[in-house]
Amino acid sequence: MRFYIHDIPGRLRIKSPLLKNNQKAEWELRKALSTLEGIGVVETNLITGSILINYNFKRINKNDIIRLLTNRGYFDPAKAVTNDEYIKKTFEKTGNFVVKSLVGTVVDSSLENTPLRFISVLI
Repeated sequence: MRFYIHDIPGRLRIKSPLLKNNQKAEWELRKALSTLEGIGVVETNLITGSILINYNFKRINKNDIIRLLTNRGYFDPAKAVTNDEYIKKTFEKTGNFVVKSLVGTVVDSSLENTPLRFISVLI
């Protein structure tokens, strides 16, 4: 698992391998976030290592939250994948899968009822 970040004003989602299945880290992080003025509801998912922070963007800047997470060792912006990068990578993987499937189907159809079809099935 890598670090992940997605933000819209007032809502920040971070995924960190350090939070995955780590209840102590979750508790420490919640405690640290409670010291920041403007933090609202904080939701965590220890299975995925995700933390969703709702905040008042007129009272606190997302960079202040990221700085706190980074200083505490829970987040590394240099290693983080953004939502756009995540979507791009997912589409690339999906595209590769679709192309391989289509090529396989075309090859299968072109070899149908030939001796090579039998060999291709064995491979």
